[in-house]
Amino acid sequence: MDQRVSFITLAVADLGASRRFYVDGLGWDPELDEPDEVLMFRVADKVVLSLWDERGFTAEIGHPPARGGVPPITLAHNVATARGVDTVLEQARVAGASEVGEAAKREWGGYTGYFADPDGFRWEVAYNPGEIGQSVLP
Repeated sequence: MDQRVSFITLAVADLGASRRFYVDGLGWDPELDEPDEVLMFRVADKVVLSLWDERGFTAEIGHPPARGGVPPITLAHNVATARGVDTVLEQARVAGASEVGEAAKREWGGYTGYFADPDGFRWEVAYNPGEIGQSVLP
């Protein structure tokens, strides 16, 4: 198996709420938008973020998604400056993100903050001055 990820799929409880948050609030442009089924966003050259209505997820996977608490995964959006972190966190707050935390300088040299989408998935917004952090910027 090649070392790569093609799709990141998150099961969401309310696809309409996710659409309002990502499309209307954050201004993302879906590549595929099937109402009551799935939203897909191209998030990198060969990577798609898929928000899948949990009914379809359950039907295909055979098990409902675990709910309650903080999902044990974070998604990261890296930006080129510390000020960019604050800008994106404010945009998320205006879009209706819950649990928007204040950004903080981290002991590893970066500056990060977090917000939760409508299903509680945590997004890290990060300025990472290190080589790997800079390598993922557009």
